[in-house]
Amino acid sequence: MPLDEALPIAKQIAEALEAAHEQGIIHRDLKPANIKVRADGTVKVLDFGLAKALDVNPASATADNSPTITSPAHLRQGYGAAGTQAGMILGTAAYMAPEQARGKVVDKRADIWAFGAVLYEMLTGTRAFEGEDIADTLGNVMKVEPNWARCPASIPPRVVQVMRACLQKNPKQRMGDVQSVRLALEGAFETAAPQTTTAAAAAPRGRLAWTMAAVAVLAAAALVIPALRHLRETPPPETRTEINTPATDQPASFALSPDGRQIVFVASGDGVSRLWVRSLATTTAQPLEGTEGATDPFWSPDGRSVGFFAGNALKRLDLGGSVAQTLAPVTTGLGGTWNADGVIVFAGGLALPLMRVSASGGAAATVTTLGPGQAGHHDPQFLPDGRQFLFVSSGASDAAGVYLGALDGGVPTRLTPADGSGVYLPSGVGRADPTSLAERATSGWLLWVRAGTLVAQPLDVAQSALTGEPVTLAEAVAVDLFGQSAVSVARTGLVAYRTGGGSSPRQLTWFDRSGTARGTVGEAESSLIQPRVSPDGQRVAVQRAVASTDLWLLDGDRASRFTFDAATEVRPTWSPDGTRIAFASNRTEPFDLYQKLTSGAGAEERVLASNQTKTPSGWSADGRFLLFNSTDPQTSFDIWVVPMMGDRTPSLFLKTPFRELHGAFSPDGRWVAYQSNESGRDEVYVRPFVPPTDATRAAATAPATAGGQWQVSTAGGVHPVWRRDGKELHDLNAEGAMMAVPIVTGATPSPGAPVVLFPTRTIGGGVDRGVGRQYDVASDGRFLINTELPGDAAPITLIQHWTPEPKR
Repeated sequence: MPLDEALPIAKQIAEALEAAHEQGIIHRDLKPANIKVRADGTVKVLDFGLAKALDVNPASATADNSPTITSPAHLRQGYGAAGTQAGMILGTAAYMAPEQARGKVVDKRADIWAFGAVLYEMLTGTRAFEGEDIADTLGNVMKVEPNWARCPASIPPRVVQVMRACLQKNPKQRMGDVQSVRLALEGAFETAAPQTTTAAAAAPRGRLAWTMAAVAVLAAAALVIPALRHLRETPPPETRTEINTPATDQPASFALSPDGRQIVFVASGDGVSRLWVRSLATTTAQPLEGTEGATDPFWSPDGRSVGFFAGNALKRLDLGGSVAQTLAPVTTGLGGTWNADGVIVFAGGLALPLMRVSASGGAAATVTTLGPGQAGHHDPQFLPDGRQFLFVSSGASDAAGVYLGALDGGVPTRLTPADGSGVYLPSGVGRADPTSLAERATSGWLLWVRAGTLVAQPLDVAQSALTGEPVTLAEAVAVDLFGQSAVSVARTGLVAYRTGGGSSPRQLTWFDRSGTARGTVGEAESSLIQPRVSPDGQRVAVQRAVASTDLWLLDGDRASRFTFDAATEVRPTWSPDGTRIAFASNRTEPFDLYQKLTSGAGAEERVLASNQTKTPSGWSADGRFLLFNSTDPQTSFDIWVVPMMGDRTPSLFLKTPFRELHGAFSPDGRWVAYQSNESGRDEVYVRPFVPPTDATRAAATAPATAGGQWQVSTAGGVHPVWRRDGKELHDLNAEGAMMAVPIVTGATPSPGAPVVLFPTRTIGGGVDRGVGRQYDVASDGRFLINTELPGDAAPITLIQHWTPEPKR
């Protein structure tokens, strides 16, 4: 601004602050956006929100582009109008006083600092303290001087002196009263220079003044140079910022952009689960059109595009566009990563190796190979070289964990056991010395979750090994049902995580056909999945994670543990007489089939062992056959059948190039309902069941067209269940609503028109995310649904300036 325009505005800003300070009110967030000029030139200083919030309700205080309260203990204390309590960081980064940024006690001198920053910006057209993100800006506030050379030569020296006095980093050296600032701007403290000195007298004094000034400069340099070196080598203090998101059923589905300026996350704040993106310089997020049903977002290296999974496909969306491009088909998307060469490595299913595809689309190829004891690879993350990547393997306890692999093949190296996925933070983040650039390619920090704790440990990339000791970053960090950690990092060193149990609490709830709740089973908790009602309707078998993942039996409000092995047990399936439960366990090779008497007597019996992951899905009404899914690297999932008596030699029921899941016998044993994605999305189908013979078992083939096929669902369908009388099939449609399809099973099945019964709130809704069926139908027609309870999502915490290296 021209000086003659800027100074009258500055004077009125100062007068506004004077008025506030006289009433004991500190603004705490003075910035250009809070200063308005009317058409008649009257200046209004607005938005005393932080001052009011701290005076009345500190828990509600927030600010854009700024850290918030850093110590929860302070929320329980009162705040007076005279100052901000220690331990709090409130305000806007570019105008925040150093003591404010450090969370120290703040008084009216913080407003004087902000006034100086605003005046500097008015006169130079640039901010006094700038940075690429909040962290950089705060670091500059505390370490860097404004560029005084930007001040136009036309600015009177007194004005520059006032700005310097306002922007002293030590509040004790700063002007302490805004009235004095105003008077100084008006020239009240200037004195006229004496005019009586002679030239002869002036010369010696000039030489003496020059000599004294030179000595002063040298002395100052002796003090300033070490101080500057100290500032350069001393990292700024660590800060933690909480940002809130709309409600979500996917707490681990978020990602920081590579430059740390944006974050993308999954939320259903407007009733539809989709991607939202938020600049960390603002307080608001925007939904991304064309991302409905999205999961597991990840960024392109330039931050201009986002990859994600939706509708059984890997997709990309260029920011600013509304049409997502499909890159590759998937069964269940479980994480992706994108390098600077345009290669995307992604996990396309629970029990599959990692794949690679071009960021512009094309044929996908396998990148990893499942090793002994490994049940699936997911959550890849490229290292800075764009060649190596981290990923997680599920499976047996001695095979699961975080691995380091590479695009050019080779056997991946297991780095550590872990509860969930890991991320890589380069060494030297935040330092500009040349050695740090080399460090990032060869060493860094592996961040992963261990027993709920987010830890970091040095990773020697060249040696493919962890070194040193783990360092704790945060407690109670969420890991979702798929083993995905709620953690993300940016290449700038910013770390983001979310706490919590990994998902919203869930309650097993009975519903009638109208969708009216008719009671509950057990307590509400977040670890219950895959409920199965006993044939007599009296008990419920469920998968539950306490110390380990086991099967439990619920009888009313009483819960009793059913399996006791330290391994993982999943997918309970009742025998038709209710005396046995079949399940899968990874206590031996990855997820073999077992059964156990429901009375608790006797030991568990292994039904079938092989080198492929197997999970049971349906037991025939006569008890003779058990349907199960088995993984195949080429066809993803196939349906098999094993006799529950005799030699138990399995035989194929259905094998196609597509994914077939969740086979269910009809009550009369003549038909099998299942879901398949052969049409491009999951739908429910019915096929006849022909009991296997020795000949068919020996052939180990199952022609895809044998006996015919009938489609039951018409608008997407997953998780089929027969009504106990066999006259109706139930499934969830693409929106997660409970469906009923009347069906007549004579010589051939005759499905009727699907009818929507009621909407549900289950994990994944109508999308099969690999955690199994989350509802069951009792013999009396009631529906037991694992219902997610409403609640706010835990905030995402940002860690800025985390410096694990020893302080120098």
